[in-house]
Amino acid sequence: MAQRSKTRIRRNNRVRSTDVNIRDRKRLTIAFGLFCVALIVLCLRMGYIQIVRGDELTRKAITQQTKDELVESKRGDITDCNGNKLAVSSIRYSVWVRPSGVIGTAKDANEKKARLQQTADKLAGILKTDSEKIMEMISGDISLVKIAKYQEASVANKIRDAELDGVTITEETKRAYPLGNFASQLLGSVTDDNNGLSGLEQYYNKELKGSSGRLLKSKDAAGNSLFYGEEKYYAPEDGQSLELTVDEVIQHYAEEAAKWTKNETKASRVRCIVMDPKTGGVLAMATTGGFDPNNARDGSTKEDKKKLADMNGKEQLEYLNQIWRNPLVSDTYEPGSTFKLFTLAMALEENLTTLKEHFTCSGSINVKGTVIRCWSYSNPHGYQTVEQALGNSCNPVFVRLAQRIGIKKFYKYLGLFGFDEKTGIDYPGEAEAIFQDAETAGPVGTATVGFGQGIAVTPIQLITGVCSLVNDGALMKPHIVKAIKDKDGKVIKKIKPKKIRQTVSLDTSKKIRKGMEYVVSKGGADKAQVKGYRVGGKTGTANKVNPKTGAYYKNKIIASFIGVAPIDDPKMCVLFIVDDPPGEAFGSTVAAPGAQRVIENTLRYMKTGKQK
Repeated sequence: MAQRSKTRIRRNNRVRSTDVNIRDRKRLTIAFGLFCVALIVLCLRMGYIQIVRGDELTRKAITQQTKDELVESKRGDITDCNGNKLAVSSIRYSVWVRPSGVIGTAKDANEKKARLQQTADKLAGILKTDSEKIMEMISGDISLVKIAKYQEASVANKIRDAELDGVTITEETKRAYPLGNFASQLLGSVTDDNNGLSGLEQYYNKELKGSSGRLLKSKDAAGNSLFYGEEKYYAPEDGQSLELTVDEVIQHYAEEAAKWTKNETKASRVRCIVMDPKTGGVLAMATTGGFDPNNARDGSTKEDKKKLADMNGKEQLEYLNQIWRNPLVSDTYEPGSTFKLFTLAMALEENLTTLKEHFTCSGSINVKGTVIRCWSYSNPHGYQTVEQALGNSCNPVFVRLAQRIGIKKFYKYLGLFGFDEKTGIDYPGEAEAIFQDAETAGPVGTATVGFGQGIAVTPIQLITGVCSLVNDGALMKPHIVKAIKDKDGKVIKKIKPKKIRQTVSLDTSKKIRKGMEYVVSKGGADKAQVKGYRVGGKTGTANKVNPKTGAYYKNKIIASFIGVAPIDDPKMCVLFIVDDPPGEAFGSTVAAPGAQRVIENTLRYMKTGKQK
């Protein structure tokens, strides 16, 4: 019985053991099946990722791991005609911080903040700035931030020596103007990214800027270089340099004379252009005021800075544009009696008068019921030759000459002298002349334009036209740049003098020079005389126009003088303009003395042979 029971137990155990084995096998089979399915799915997924999306994901990985850094080109220099540097580019350094690189493996928020603060403190000490400001800049949700720019090499080296995680130094160029507020409106300035903002910097931006290079590096998320991957460097192409027709010394004479005149006359503004009549090259271009192009947005005077501080963004931009603009190219004005040179040239060219013809000035002239006074109406000039009338700047005589010429022929000559178009000078923002249509000018319009009122021209147009009168009738295209050079100083483009057309005959040119010499030697411009030299010129005084009403101001004038020397072989032409001199003022009293200073100093300088 006992034996039977033991046998039954063993049989039961075998049955249970067999059942367990079967269940285990089923489980293993199911598990294996699931594993196989998972493996197949994984293989399919891997195949999809590597084969179907392989190229796409590879591109993404390369993009994420590749750091494409811009390598800035060096902006070309600007020099005067003798090689003196007026604008240069120097190497400076920017400091960048990648917050993720600073934080690194920090475990919690406190440790992260501590590492950022430590870096901010060290950078603040080297940069001599506020640590809290840097901390604020690097604590935000940003991957990379520039905390300082235009640093000297010594500062950059100190930061490198500190070996701060997540801090990078990059090289860049900074535009510098060694002479500060010197020829500022002529040269212009650049933006923070070294693009031309105004002046020659803007007009020749493409040539000066060059082409930026690139540096491709493999980096991780923290900005650290990876040991694998290749670096590629594409060198930048430095900008070309400009050699100007401007002479630094003559520019200094022009600026000094403009400042002196402004102080002496208490005028609101004084402007001056000096040009070579034979080539059209601008030797100097000066305007009082200006700005420091090293800090173009800050204003150059305390008055400018105070005004800017009280303005909103739009007002600041408008005010700065007024400071930056060059009124010698971009503004028009009524030339007054300096324009009588053109009226005389037209009449001589058409054989309608001679320098010896006589007229009588009674102090005024009646034009179709409108009385036009001479500036000296209370003391008429009386019986005089045309040459004397030019010296006396007698309005009635030039009204009669204009009437002889006729409005249609007069306007034809205006086009011949270049007043119906821009001069094409290599400078941005050139304005156009303003005058009535020939059909609507009428008798009075014809009369007033004969002595330089009722027409508005730019200073660059006026001096270019006068240069043709004294240059044997050859109208030359005005230009400021003499040559463009590569980074090694080799001339790649030379701007040659360009004759536009013939305006008057050689005979008329000789007579105009003779008349201009009479104006200075015996006429009303005796303050422009230079001992030892033959100087010619013409004064001008015109009432300013109220831009809101179109009417003339009673007490606001523009006084001017245009001079040529030596008159027998012109080497220079000077246009000197004085805006709003208070009290009773004329071109002969407030403009001629300033021009005389420029002429005298420049002639003596040229005689030494220093000017090319």
